[in-house]
Order: sequence, then C-alpha cells, then structure tokens
Amino acid sequence: METSTEDTAEAASGDPGAAVEPVTGEPTAAGTAEGAAEVSRPAAIAPASLSPSRANDFMQCPLLYRFRVIDRLPEKPSEAATRGTLVHSVLERLFDAPATERTAPRAKSLVPGQWDRLRESRPEVVELFADDPDGERLALWLGEAERLVERWFTLEDPTRLEPAERELFVEAELDSGLRLRGIIDRVDVAPTGEVRIVDYKTGKAPRPEYAEGALFQMKFYALVVWRLKNVIPRRLQLVYLGSGDVLTYDPVLADLERVERKLLALWEAIRQATETGDWRPRPTKLCGWCDHQEHCPEFGGTPPPYPLPVTSAIGEQGRMGPD
Repeated sequence: METSTEDTAEAASGDPGAAVEPVTGEPTAAGTAEGAAEVSRPAAIAPASLSPSRANDFMQCPLLYRFRVIDRLPEKPSEAATRGTLVHSVLERLFDAPATERTAPRAKSLVPGQWDRLRESRPEVVELFADDPDGERLALWLGEAERLVERWFTLEDPTRLEPAERELFVEAELDSGLRLRGIIDRVDVAPTGEVRIVDYKTGKAPRPEYAEGALFQMKFYALVVWRLKNVIPRRLQLVYLGSGDVLTYDPVLADLERVERKLLALWEAIRQATETGDWRPRPTKLCGWCDHQEHCPEFGGTPPPYPLPVTSAIGEQGRMGPD
C-alpha cells in the first residue's frame, strides 16, 4: 500500500519488521564505557516474513530495508502518508452504512471523526501540525482529504458494491517456508465466485512504463490469495484518487508463479544480507525523501552498530534489483 496502513497493521499483528517491543538496558552506540547512559530501544529480530512494502524497500535500497526492519529507526510521519491513511479509513467505514446512504456528503462527513480516531491511535501524527496554532494548514489538509474522498465517487459506485472483506489481513506460507503477509484494502466477490482485489491510492497513476512496478503489490496479494484459497483472483484493480484513474489487470497462473520466484530470490538476498551484515545503499532520486540520511554512508553518515550476529560472508554480495 502507498500509505502506512500496512505498516501499522504489521506492527499490530506482531510482524518482526514492524514490531516495537521495548528492551531496556541496551547501551547507546557511544556508551561502551562503564556507567554509560542506558536507553530503551526496540529489540533486534531477524526478518521472518515479507510484505509488499518491505519487499519494495529492499528492491529500492537494501540499507533502507535494514534501517526499517532490523534497526527499526524512527521515522517522522508525513502529511501525504497520513492523509492516505485517513482517506483509507473513511472509505472503509463508509461501507458500514446501508447502500442507499453511501453518498459523497456522508463520506466527507466521516473525515473529522476518522482524523480524531487516527490521532488517538497514532499520537505522533499530531506533530504534523504542531506549528499550525490557528489550524489553517490543518484545514487545508483535511479539505484535500475530503476532495480525494469525493473523487472516489466518480470512479466507483459504492451503492452497487458489497465488499466481502475490507482491510483484510492475509498471510500464507510458501513451500519454501517463506511467510508472505499484507493488508488488502478491499475484496469483492461476484455471485459466480470470481474475486476482485481492490487497492486505493491517494497519489497519481504512474506513467504506462511504470505500471508493472505499481502492479507488483497487487500480484503479491493475488499470490497470497491463490496460496490460501487455491483461487486466482479474476481482477486486480488500483484506484488512483489523486488523478482519477483506475488501473486494472487480470492475472493468470504464470504471473503468480513469476512473482513467487521473484520473492524467493529476494528473500534469499535478504537472508544473506542478514547473516553477513552486508546491507548496501542504492542511491536513487528517492534518497531526497529518506528519513535516514544521517545514518547513510551516501550522505556521510554511519549506520548504527549491527544488532544481529554476523557470520562469514557467503560469496560476493551482489546488488539486488527488480526484474
């Protein structure tokens, strides 16, 4: 998912890549001397499962994956990601109402209440508007969330939809032992049994040459559903609220088999990096938005001491990239 919804759910479900169990008595990076100050920090746990977000992290930059999954370095909330989480929650809650009452005005009226719920469940998002005492920037931000919600009604008709599942947590174990997990925004099931997987995006649709990358997440979900139910979803649907586009794809068995092979290769690279401690940065234009520049060698930083045992190198560690 483009928002932090999946990450939040991973943490709630105990995924090692997102859990934050505090451990006391760990010295600071500089505190090896006797009497050094002690701090609380998350316990380091070797990766045990893979989600679409974490798979994308590793393909984007192995060091970013390490920072998020193993070191669990804190990240500041962003307005864009938080707005995405808010919009997702509104669209999920709208289906609690009878079909005839699923209107744009009703959906927009849910925004303030869902924002209050979000602030209660994730107090860190309050920081986003700490420098906005008059609430002007917050009002503009909430207005944009309302516009995204309203645009959805030009793309789908919720009065004609009865989702089988909303914000569905799915998890499957492959024959190799790799566990795949994620959060599906919406699952529609036709009277004939055909399954459609739907994901909301609050950004703009990618250019055609980048569509395959956007579909990776959806094929990941389709693979999990296939492994769980032995059913290949009939359609994968991405709804881009930022640009008003809908991207669809009808997967076949060969698609899911290719994704499975890719994920197995990816997991092997993650396993080797975990054992050797060799996590290499991959500079891209996305580095400008990274919260971890102070720890990244590409920006003159130094990563925290590696918190897991290191074994001897397994051959030459190469760079892993998407197909």
